[in-house]
Amino acid sequence: MPSLSRRHVLSLVPAAGLLAVLPPARAAAANDHARLIANAVSVFAGTPEVNARPEVAGKLAAIVRTARQRLAAREGAGTEELFAGVRLGTDDANLRLSYQYLYEIALATRAPGSELEGDADARGKVIDGLEWLHERYFGDQSAGYYGNWHSWEIGIPTHVTRTLALLAEPLRDERPGLTATYVASMDAYLRNGENGDVDLDSRFHTGANLADITGNRILQGALTGDDARIGKAVADQATVFATIDPYHLRHGVADGYYPDGSFIQHHSVAYTGSYGRALLTRVVQTLKMLDGATGAGTSELAGVVYRWISDGFAPLIFEGWMMEIVKGRAVSRTTTGYTDVGVVVEAVADLADHVGGDEGTALRKYAKFLPAADTTAFVSPGSIARYQAIRDDATIPAADLNPARRSVAYNAMDRNVHRRPGYAFALARSSDRISKYEYMSGENLMPWFQGDGAHYLYLSGEDQREVFGVDYYTTVSPYRLAGVTAPVEERRTVPELYGRQWYENPGHPLGFTSSSESQNAYVYFPLARNAFSGGATLGAYGVAGMVQSDDAAYAAKQEGILPDDFVVYRNARVTKSWFMLDDEIVVLAADISGQGGRAATTTVDSRIAAPADEVAVAGARWDGGPWRPGDTAPPRWLRYANTTRRTSIGYAFLTRQPVEAGVEEVTRSRRVVRASNPDTPVTKNVFTAAITHPAGGKRESVAYALVPNATEEQLRRYADGPLTVLANDGRVQAIRHAGLGIVAANVFAAGRHHAGPVEIDGPASVVVRTTGRRTEVAVSDPTMDRDHVTVVLRGAPLRVDAADDGVRVRRVPGGTELRVTTHHAHGHTFTATFSATPAG
Repeated sequence: MPSLSRRHVLSLVPAAGLLAVLPPARAAAANDHARLIANAVSVFAGTPEVNARPEVAGKLAAIVRTARQRLAAREGAGTEELFAGVRLGTDDANLRLSYQYLYEIALATRAPGSELEGDADARGKVIDGLEWLHERYFGDQSAGYYGNWHSWEIGIPTHVTRTLALLAEPLRDERPGLTATYVASMDAYLRNGENGDVDLDSRFHTGANLADITGNRILQGALTGDDARIGKAVADQATVFATIDPYHLRHGVADGYYPDGSFIQHHSVAYTGSYGRALLTRVVQTLKMLDGATGAGTSELAGVVYRWISDGFAPLIFEGWMMEIVKGRAVSRTTTGYTDVGVVVEAVADLADHVGGDEGTALRKYAKFLPAADTTAFVSPGSIARYQAIRDDATIPAADLNPARRSVAYNAMDRNVHRRPGYAFALARSSDRISKYEYMSGENLMPWFQGDGAHYLYLSGEDQREVFGVDYYTTVSPYRLAGVTAPVEERRTVPELYGRQWYENPGHPLGFTSSSESQNAYVYFPLARNAFSGGATLGAYGVAGMVQSDDAAYAAKQEGILPDDFVVYRNARVTKSWFMLDDEIVVLAADISGQGGRAATTTVDSRIAAPADEVAVAGARWDGGPWRPGDTAPPRWLRYANTTRRTSIGYAFLTRQPVEAGVEEVTRSRRVVRASNPDTPVTKNVFTAAITHPAGGKRESVAYALVPNATEEQLRRYADGPLTVLANDGRVQAIRHAGLGIVAANVFAAGRHHAGPVEIDGPASVVVRTTGRRTEVAVSDPTMDRDHVTVVLRGAPLRVDAADDGVRVRRVPGGTELRVTTHHAHGHTFTATFSATPAG
């Protein structure tokens, strides 16, 4: 695949797709309201042909079972309840739940083949419930809009709109005017909008939220015969398909997909695995809803979504598991991981019918490659039939969208994914552009170090629920997440600090309320303060680096901006690099300090296992003798093995320091990480390998390699192995891998610095690989703030064979110089390839 120039990469805004969506003035003449509503009903309720298929029977049974449960709850309702146990009047979540229950009953009455299909009594209860809820709890906007804004602008309108569509004909006959009344009320609750409509300049109307709101409004327009609403909503939703150019933001919106495949929500949170999934689901549903019903073209938009999947989602999915690094606060939920990917699989199966040629074929192969999904969790019966047809088609081979060897730098959201047969490595960084973590609504209560270089090493064949997911965060200390350097201290959660799920101080000049911008900036998802966070990729190899910093809240408190009772915490300091190769990931850490008279701990790794699993820790000292847990002598290598699951990870140490390593049985409630989780105790065997850095001592440097699936024999070879640390301090971190012919470096300081035969004008990230007479170079600006980066390859002059746009090459005394234009490249990697010139 040819490399893309910076100009090309940053211009991947799908203009053709946006133009394919007709403007409102022309769309008005092309809308088929009945077809649009019918499409929506078939998405959620299915069709007679689809629902007759055997693979849909389970979904149909689940629809009926849920509806009967809701009807029973309807009969047992008490005062201030529409459904038993769901008390109304002060809890927005309960009002949203009541509307959800009505939708679930309505769905069963419209699903062809359902035992409740056409049930007039059940349908009547839904219609009466809609009227009752509107009269008492929704119609008066002065009494509503308590709690979370999302309930009033998205959650409730989504259930209401779909219910109105499912019962469009009986509502028209039995309650004329109720649909229009509801639409008017939903407009009135769109308080973050403008005049009851979407406001593209609102920070609330972006990304997945915008797709949800506009999807509802398209269907509302069909129900009310309002072509202007449909056209405006289609055009508004089309903006989410535009690739974000951070240097030319539209409406100031940073939320959405970036050229490198990153997805951001809330302006600074890496969120592919949660909000990104929601956006994917919603836009695919819109494509199906619009099919043949409007004059809007959708083929170009479907092609954009294909790229979201191939570049944005596929690298983040390992053997059917969505990686932790892109879930925000959702990491603390009990239903993440495999369930997350089920949503993606449904979208993949649906999208395959909307893109043609090789892309459609690739999606079908990918749907077959991923582990079989739980189709009862699919939203649409039609998706189940479509997916099963792909699985049953013997002519479709299973194939991953990822090559077997892949290294992806999602520099726009400070994340890395490195994949090899047998494992995948995922890394979470942070910066003054990307948040350190996300906490909100009592979710992810102890998130403090999740963006400080936390890593997740996924091994093939594992049930990832046993090693990651909510139980990882429940049982592993938040100060000892794998890969993190943290100060030795105890922190308190937001509810413990303030007695509520947010910080409240509306009288302060910053106006702290639950959904204020100050709450976002200093409580929910604070940025870091470092500019250096990024890296470069060269083919399937990668380097990443980060200068760890305090968060924005700590810095603001020192500047006197925050209230006196606002609690902040100072972070540890460390400069860190990750070199992602074939058999190992090399980690260098330098200038480590706990700050403020505190010790610090660098956690080499933390892993969990079931209590019944047999796990063992072995190792060797630098003198060749055996290392055992509790040994104070520095280990040359360690190996953690889960013999029950036949997995292992090795740790080859390149510097000498004591390592505390061992396995401890830990029992905690899942509620410690999320207030609404069931109070379920979880017991795990927790393995931790950590290095302690004493308070007030000399700032230390450490170097080690993570070796997935390592044998003891393989680890012994590192004593005379291919790895050499060329530099490891606060200015330069660099390694050489002799077997791969790689020299890779992060230069953190300004000026010219050396990494073996490479001279680098920092700050920069560089990878150089020489194989035979061929030399390849990759360069990136991790600060995203430089205009140019200069690299000199010392030695005999080289002949340039290929170079990306923006790379200028010239011979200089003693070598070959590359001058790379990194202005407005947003961390993009630039490459060049050279050949050795003939001797003489």
